[in-house]
Amino acid sequence: MKNLLSLLLLVVVSVWQAGACTTAVISGKYTKDGRPMIWKLRDTESFENKMMYFTDGKYPYIGMINSNDEKGEQVWGGSNAMGFAIMNSASFNVNMQDTTSLKDQEGRFMKLALQQCSNLEEFEQLLKDTPKPMGLAAHFGVLDADGNVAFYEVNNHTFTKFDANDPAQAPNGYILRTNYSFTGKKDIGYGFIRFQTAQDIFYQADAYGNINSQTVIQDFSRCLKHPVLKKDYRKEYETIPYDENFVNSGDLITRHGSSSMILIEGVKEGEDKDMATIWTQVGFPNTSIALPVWVKGGKNLPKVLLADGKENCPLNAMAMELKDRCYPISRSAGYKYLKVSELINAEKTGIIQKLEKAEEELFKNTEEHQKKWRSAKVNKKEIEEFYQWLDDYTYKTYKGMLDTQKYQSL
Repeated sequence: MKNLLSLLLLVVVSVWQAGACTTAVISGKYTKDGRPMIWKLRDTESFENKMMYFTDGKYPYIGMINSNDEKGEQVWGGSNAMGFAIMNSASFNVNMQDTTSLKDQEGRFMKLALQQCSNLEEFEQLLKDTPKPMGLAAHFGVLDADGNVAFYEVNNHTFTKFDANDPAQAPNGYILRTNYSFTGKKDIGYGFIRFQTAQDIFYQADAYGNINSQTVIQDFSRCLKHPVLKKDYRKEYETIPYDENFVNSGDLITRHGSSSMILIEGVKEGEDKDMATIWTQVGFPNTSIALPVWVKGGKNLPKVLLADGKENCPLNAMAMELKDRCYPISRSAGYKYLKVSELINAEKTGIIQKLEKAEEELFKNTEEHQKKWRSAKVNKKEIEEFYQWLDDYTYKTYKGMLDTQKYQSL
């Protein structure tokens, strides 16, 4: 009995450590501005995330990393100077009979892809050339500067491509994945309810022609819907005054285990390839403001996204402090229970409500700069100046919710 309990604990811990993400690849044929996108809502035990600019490969690139990964040896989503971008979600129904000890290589593999791939063709060649077994069990969402965008379901030995530009494979122009592969063993894996939620919200947004970066960040990454219970907690609690109101968030797209979000918008023909927009929330998406960065801007990213060595970045630290208010029950299974009134309430003082009010100006300002930069050559200095505005605006946004002085000194 003791051995059985130990085995069950190991399985639970392994699943938790591997990460359970909700992801999508979206064709530019179906987005509002014609640019392809890849989206990852990251779930992992590594709650402290930050961004890093790299020059250690064939191409410069920006990637999201765990804050304690001092050298950036693993990347969990990013884009390079050629407009090639990648993210992933773990798959738990492949390699089931494989006894190889090599596994959990996804972060290292994505770093390698960003270092040396300029398009999907080169990425496929990398998959072919990587020695087998690869130590991979994942869905890799990939886009390039030519408008190609696809998922690759990958196991230790093979891969299968799902093309978002192919009407036969993606009739609605997007493909969703959580934590089971369509090429894997049926009815095994995780994230079936999250997949259903993603289907519902993407279909609804597509019907109204609203698939753009703001919709994905605000409506999808901060979604509080539960399709099985037929509940939309966000809509419900908008009319309920602030109180000790809790919901079980275990099957929501964003739950206690959600550590960050990354959304990458590709470029159009004629635009600079290193101007793909990398939107990120480096902390719990319900408490983290969304900020954009570009490889063209170089290494001087917004300071709120950066930290030296193994330190955590300021934005993540602020988002984590607010997250603690949302999950105040620390004992036993208390992490499942979200104090939803901290996020949404009738008084409109919820964290989500405050962040999204602030993001109205942020999205507007970003769009104005993007229009200018896409029609004319932009230099790093202009982008760095905009990054300074993002830093200032971020602290201004959080000042009303917590003491920002201790984070400005980080």
